[in-house]
Amino acid sequence: MRPPCAARRLGAKATAMEWLVLPGVVITLLGVAGLGYCIVRAFGLRRSGLDGEALAAELQKLIPVNLGSVFVGAIGLIMVLIGRVF
Repeated sequence: MRPPCAARRLGAKATAMEWLVLPGVVITLLGVAGLGYCIVRAFGLRRSGLDGEALAAELQKLIPVNLGSVFVGAIGLIMVLIGRVF
């Protein structure tokens, strides 16, 4: 059984994949920041007063950014999970 985090800091040996946790957190936060950008941009477009087709065209441009942000966040969470479990 693995010792708790505090015990590992006091000199117990770290697991082989523990180095993945911090980069995973950073990558996850980048994905969340991308999702925040998409939300702010979409609300800004809705408030801009564009008509239906122009609004739809601008929102369509946000879809790749949104999907990329979800992918980046998921990869970061997987890195954290692997770092904590293995």
